Amino acid sequence: MRSKEVKHMYFEYGNEELAVLRRDKRMCEVIDRVGHICREVDGDIFSSVVHHIIGQQISTKAQATVWQRMRDDLGEVNAKTILAAGVPRLQSMGMTYRKAEYITDFAERVSRGEFDPDAVNGMSDDEAIRALSALRGIGVWTAEMILLFCMQRPDVFSYDDLAIQRGLRMVYHHRKIDRKLFEKYRRRFSPYCSVASLYLWAAAGGAVPELKDYAPKKKAPAKKAAPAGSHTEKTSKVQQKG
Repeated sequence: MRSKEVKHMYFEYGNEELAVLRRDKRMCEVIDRVGHICREVDGDIFSSVVHHIIGQQISTKAQATVWQRMRDDLGEVNAKTILAAGVPRLQSMGMTYRKAEYITDFAERVSRGEFDPDAVNGMSDDEAIRALSALRGIGVWTAEMILLFCMQRPDVFSYDDLAIQRGLRMVYHHRKIDRKLFEKYRRRFSPYCSVASLYLWAAAGGAVPELKDYAPKKKAPAKKAAPAGSHTEKTSKVQQKG
């Protein structure tokens, strides 16, 4: 079954959000260098949850491949089509058995009325994160990404996102981002932390080439001394004799 043509949607922001972020000199420089960011979003909470479960611990390319297979196979990704497919068929699309179980469990909860995707839209950020992270296979970070890339909430700033931390280190020349420092930047960027996140991700990904990561370099493990009589020591002695 071929999937329906999908209309692409992008995270919406404009001059109002940028005016707030530009008050910060270094963020302003990143915004000017990177320009407007077109980040695709999925406005459907059900498909967004499924999409994010698929994408856990795999590359973006692999996620896109599995997602396209699912859409081609099912046509429309909803509770009815997921439950009709079943775990083995979902797994055959290229995901792990556990992910197929998580997705099926989610579809069952929606089908039984235990989870209402539409109700999440009316919740506050904290309430929505609690509701989403109560689902099997969805943690706090994934819930935050759903708020940003599905619900387009304007003030999402994830401490658990390593790329956000890397972006902060690069833009603001920090060696380490602890919770206290992270919250300082949250207050600085609020109420438009989501847009700040887009630019920090861009910086972390190399969009501003002259920026570097100030995190301390990990020391390489010390090499063990070659034991007496080893090949290395014997070679050295032979060379000395020559």
